[in-house]
Amino acid sequence: MNTTIYDVAREAGVSMATVSRVVNGNPNVKPTTRKKVLEAIERLGYRPNAVARGLASKRTTTVGVIIPDISSIFFSELARGIEDIATMYKYNIILCNSDQNKEKEIHLINTLLEKQVDGIVYMGGEITEEHAIQFKRSPVPIVLAATLDQEQTFPSVNIDYKQAAEDAISMLIEKGHTRIGMLSGSLDDPINGYQKFAGYRSALDKHQITFDEDLIVLGDYTYDSGIEAMESFVGMKEMPTAIFASSDEMALGVIHGAQDKGYHVPDDFDVIGFDNTRLSVMVRPTLTTVVQPMYDIGAVSMRLLTKFMNKEEVADHTVQLPHRIEFRQSTKSN
Repeated sequence: MNTTIYDVAREAGVSMATVSRVVNGNPNVKPTTRKKVLEAIERLGYRPNAVARGLASKRTTTVGVIIPDISSIFFSELARGIEDIATMYKYNIILCNSDQNKEKEIHLINTLLEKQVDGIVYMGGEITEEHAIQFKRSPVPIVLAATLDQEQTFPSVNIDYKQAAEDAISMLIEKGHTRIGMLSGSLDDPINGYQKFAGYRSALDKHQITFDEDLIVLGDYTYDSGIEAMESFVGMKEMPTAIFASSDEMALGVIHGAQDKGYHVPDDFDVIGFDNTRLSVMVRPTLTTVVQPMYDIGAVSMRLLTKFMNKEEVADHTVQLPHRIEFRQSTKSN
């Protein structure tokens, strides 16, 4: 049998109300009484019932986090930022893997709400009408992390993905490149596809370089799709002199795919990635990449959620963090 608050009260010779005040940190308890209760808790191995406390306070101090793939370095760094801030504010985390599957995402939202979470941090792809309906119906606040809501209806934390991609392509153009390949995610993906592709097009237009759709290769953000993309780039009548990959993992695949075929980066062509994950310094040559502050996006998302959960004043419910380019060995220095 589990030890109950009644057992602790009887062991310490105090009322259950006094035990409750000690457990909840109420200062209105005499030091001698507090010591007696804490000693009884230690002897009996008592653990407060979080479910019962949640029912009484109508708060579970638990937050649901929906993430596409916890095995991804990108999402794991985001999750770490969320968890660190949650711990700071004394919230527990329920972490769910959605595999970026819409039906599973909707199911997880409802499952977390059934578990009476106090809020949800959501990471995913396209925010469909079905997602929007679930978010609007939610009795608790939901914050989007590294996830775009085109209508900006829901609280979110991101960077300017279009501008970040435009900056990367402009940098390559300023280095003298005019034939720049892009390894993109699906163009239906609002971030890794559409936004970054829009930035690519914008940079070409501003520098009056004709767009060539043959230079666009679609991948699925994985290392293997980078390897496969290299087959496409090598097979072109005129190879690109630089390649922009919309994720670091795909960029690594491009570099290794090039090396497998006897090419050298950056001697034969420059490669630039996106995210600045730890992978960018594990490859040789080290990877020039757009810095997306994943940990900060997670941390700020969780902090924003705590403000909504605690009904604090929020000046702006859409937060845009800064980005920059980290130059390393995969692009020439001039």
